[in-house]
Amino acid sequence: MRAMILAAGQGNRMGELTVHTPKPLLRVNGHYLIEYAIANIKRAGIHDIVINVSYHAEQIKTALGNGQRYGVSIRYSEEKERLETGGGIFQALPLLGEGPFLVMSSDIITDYPLQKLFGYAESLAHLLLVENPPYHPHGDFGLRDDYIDANARPTYTFANIGIYSPELFHGFSPGHFRLTQALNPAIAAGCVTGEVYQGMWHNIGTPQDLHRAREDSNLRPLASETNTLSS
Repeated sequence: MRAMILAAGQGNRMGELTVHTPKPLLRVNGHYLIEYAIANIKRAGIHDIVINVSYHAEQIKTALGNGQRYGVSIRYSEEKERLETGGGIFQALPLLGEGPFLVMSSDIITDYPLQKLFGYAESLAHLLLVENPPYHPHGDFGLRDDYIDANARPTYTFANIGIYSPELFHGFSPGHFRLTQALNPAIAAGCVTGEVYQGMWHNIGTPQDLHRAREDSNLRPLASETNTLSS
C-alpha cells in the first residue's frame, strides 16, 4: 500500500507564520509538522509516499528530499495551482498505484495507529472521525452501523485521515474539485465506512493550534523513531 500526504495548501489562517514558510515546515518540538505524518506512515509499514505540493513547493522538496534519510521513498505531485483535496488526489493517482491508498494531511499530528486502516481496504473509502473540536461544533458526518451516514446523529469531525480506492474517483476529470464531491455520492450509496478515534489528534490550522501541539506532553518524541528527522 502507498500513502499520500496533503501539503499543497497556503495555510492562510496561520497568518505571518506562513508568509515565507509553508505550513508543513512549521515546527513542533524541533520537527517539521509533516515529519510527524511521515513517521506515522512509516510506523504503519508504508514506505512509498506521495506528497502533493504547490505553495512554496521548492522549500518542501528541498527540506524532505527523496525520503532516503527517513527510510522511505518520497515522490512529489506538483500542482501549478492548488487543486483542492479531490483534484490533488486525482492528479496523484498514477503515482499511487492501482490498489487502495492512505491519505492524511500534513498538518495532522496523532497517535492513531494507521495500520488499523488496512482492514478496511475493501471499502470504497474508510474515514477516521474524531469528536467535534470547539471550532467545528456541528461536525461533518454521523455513523450508522459502521457506515458513514450524513443524516445520522451524533455527528463527528472528519480527521483528515482515510483510506481510498481509486474507484472512488472514477468519472472525474483533471482539475480543481473537493474531496466531498467524490465522497458524498459514495456515502449516499452506502459505500463508505468509518470509525471514531478518541485519542490524541491535533489539527494545526491556527497559531493557537500550533501552540497547543507544542505544549502537549503526550506527543511521542520523533527521536525515538529515527535519528534522521530534522533538528
